[in-house]
Amino acid sequence: MIGKNCTLSHIVFTYKLVSILFFMKKFVLKRDLSIDNNSNYVINYDELLNPSQLEAVMFDEGNALVVAGAGTGKTRTLVYRVARLIESGVHPSSILLLTFTRRAASEMIQRASQLLDNRCKMIKGGTFHNYCSQMLYKFANEIGYPQGFTIIDASDSIDIINHVRAKLGLHKRAERFPNKNTIHKIISSVKNRDLDLKVVLTELYPQFYKHLDKIEEILREYDAYKSMNNVMDFDDLLIKSVNVLSNNEDIRKKVASEHRFILVDEYQDTNKLQATLTKILSSFHGNVMAVGDDAQSIYSFRGADHRNIMAFPELFTDTKIIKLVQNYRSQPLILDAANNLLSQASHKFEKKLYSEKEVGDLPALVKANSENEQSQFISQIVLHLREQNISLSDISILFRNARDSFDLEVELNRKNIPFIKYGGIKFTEAAHIKDVLAHIRVLANPKDTVAWNRILLLIDGIGPKTAQDLFEWIRLAKNPYIINSSEFVSKTYFNQINELSKLLEQLNSNELDVSYKVESVVDYYKLFCKKRYDDYPKRLKDLEVLVNISEQYSNISDMLRELVLDPISASAVDTEQIQHEEPPLVLSTIHSSKGLEWRHVFIIQCLDGIIPSAYSIDDEEKLDEELRLLYVGVTRAKEMLYLTYPTLAESAHGDYFTRPSRFIESIKDSTLEPWLLSYGNENAVINSSNKLIT
Repeated sequence: MIGKNCTLSHIVFTYKLVSILFFMKKFVLKRDLSIDNNSNYVINYDELLNPSQLEAVMFDEGNALVVAGAGTGKTRTLVYRVARLIESGVHPSSILLLTFTRRAASEMIQRASQLLDNRCKMIKGGTFHNYCSQMLYKFANEIGYPQGFTIIDASDSIDIINHVRAKLGLHKRAERFPNKNTIHKIISSVKNRDLDLKVVLTELYPQFYKHLDKIEEILREYDAYKSMNNVMDFDDLLIKSVNVLSNNEDIRKKVASEHRFILVDEYQDTNKLQATLTKILSSFHGNVMAVGDDAQSIYSFRGADHRNIMAFPELFTDTKIIKLVQNYRSQPLILDAANNLLSQASHKFEKKLYSEKEVGDLPALVKANSENEQSQFISQIVLHLREQNISLSDISILFRNARDSFDLEVELNRKNIPFIKYGGIKFTEAAHIKDVLAHIRVLANPKDTVAWNRILLLIDGIGPKTAQDLFEWIRLAKNPYIINSSEFVSKTYFNQINELSKLLEQLNSNELDVSYKVESVVDYYKLFCKKRYDDYPKRLKDLEVLVNISEQYSNISDMLRELVLDPISASAVDTEQIQHEEPPLVLSTIHSSKGLEWRHVFIIQCLDGIIPSAYSIDDEEKLDEELRLLYVGVTRAKEMLYLTYPTLAESAHGDYFTRPSRFIESIKDSTLEPWLLSYGNENAVINSSNKLIT
C-alpha cells in the first residue's frame, strides 16, 4: 500500500531507479598484484631475488608465513615486498610494518626508499609498543586515561612494586618472600603471556605458590597505583590496546580498515598479546605477512612464545608458507653443523639451509683440560688470526651467560688484547639520565608519583616519608609545581625546594622548546650530579647528549615515549671510549649476538648444565629453546666456527669432571673436527690430523 505522503512522481522515480539497478550489468575488477605484472615494475625483481624471496615479495593478497632461516635475506625480502606493493599501486600509508626495534623499522623504510622512491617513507612502521602507545593516546578516553599519561620502563615498574610491597608490609616477612625483581617478572608473565597467576606460580615459581594471596594483592595494588597516577607499563600498552579493539567494534573497524597490508618482522619473538593484536589489526582486510625463524626463537624470558609462529597457519586462515633456505652468510660446512643441531629439535618447521659459498674448514671441536686452558687457547688463536690480517672486530667469542667469560677476560687483559663486551644498562636506564628525565616527566604528567619521588629524594634532608607527604600535597594542589608553599616543607631544605619550584614553574609552558626545558633541567641537576657521582665528568657528557637528542622533538610527551619504548643503547659511563690501535675483539652472550655476524666465531663453555642450562633439562620446551640458542650462536659464523669446552671445572666443593653439551654430542662425527691442545713447541695447537694450527 502506498503511503498518503507518497506522490506519483516519487513512484515513477523509484520504479526507474529499481529498473536501472536491476538491468545494469556488473563487472568486478580484480586488483592486479600478481607476479605476471613483473614487466611493468621499475625494479627488476626477477634478477635481484632468489626464487623463494621472489615468491614472498610477489605474494598476492591473503596470509603468508615466511620462514626465513638464519642469513637467508629476511630483511631484504621485507624491503623488496614494501617496494613491490607500492609499485603495484598500494598506497604507502595503508602498509603497516611492525618490528621489535624502531631502528629496524627505520632502516627497512630507508632501504626501501633508496630502492624505489620516497613514497616508501609514508608507510607506517614501528614497534608493537610504539604503535599501541600512539593508538592509546588517540583513544585514551575509551580506557579512562587522560591523553597525557606517562609510559614507565621496567626499573620504574620495579620501584612501584617495591613501594606497594612495603606499603603492605610484605618486605619484612620472616619467611622467604619474592623480592621486587621477582615479583615484577611474575606480574609481567601473567600479563604478556595472558596466564592466570596460579599457572605462572605453579609452572615457574612453585616455591612462592604459598604466597599466592599476597602476590595477588600486590598485583591489584600495583594496577590501582598506575591507574591513579596516570602511568602505564609496557604490558599495559598491549593489554589495553587489545581491550579497546576487542570491546569497541567501531574503533576496531576504524583502526583495522586503515591497514590493508600488515608485515610483521621477527614473528618468532612475539608474545601471546602481540599475536592477538596482529589478528585484530588484520581483521578488516585479512592480509598479513609474518616473517621469522622458528629456529631462532630464544627470548621466552621476555615473554616471547615459540608456539606463536608454529600456530600461525591455524590462527590465520589459508596461510601460504614460504621457506627461505639459501644462506648468504656462512660457508657450507658451518651450515652442516647448524642443520645437524636443528634436526634434534622437537617442534620445528622442516628446513635445511644451504650455501653456494666456497667450502671452508670443518668447524672445530676443542677440548681443553681446564677453563684457563680454554682461555689460553682462544687468546693464542685470536693473536694468530690477527697475524693473518683478520681484524679483531671480525672475531667474536660467544657464551651462554655473562659470567662464562670472566676467566677469558683475565687472559685477554694479560695479553693486552682489546675487547668489548656486549651488555650493560641502556643510556636511559643510567641513574643520572633517569634523574633528569624525572623532572621532564612531571611536566608532562604532574601525577607521576615515581618521577616525583626520584626528584624529591635528590634533595638533602628529604626521605621517603617526607617525599610521600609532599606528594600527597602535590596531588591535591591547584598548582602542583609551587611546592615551596606546602606546609610539609622544612626550613632545612626550603631553599632547595624553592629553587625546584621556580624551575618547574618556569618550564611549565607549552611555548618553550623541548630542548630548552631539558637544558634548563640539566643546568639545575649538575650540582646534584657532582655531589653524588665520582665519575661525574662522564655523566655530564651523557647529559649533553640528552640535550642534543631533545632538539629533534616538538613536544616532551613524544620524547619521553620514544626514549622509553626505544632506549638508546650505550652511555659514556658504560662504554668509556678507549683509544685502540684497532677495533676491539667482541665478547657477547648468544642472546645479544642475534642478528650479528663475524668471520670467526668461538662458542665457549659448551657444557651440559650451561648449554643446555641445568634448569631446562627436565622440560622439553625449555630444552628445545636451549638448542635453538646454540643454533643461533653457530649461525653467526661466516668462515670458521670453534666449539670449546673444558673437561675439568671448579666448584665450591672442589674440581669435577664435566660432560660436553648433549647437543654437540648428538652432532654427526663427520660434521665437527676434533682439535687437541698441546704444550710442546711454543704451545702449538694441533688438530686431529696433526696439522699445525699455531
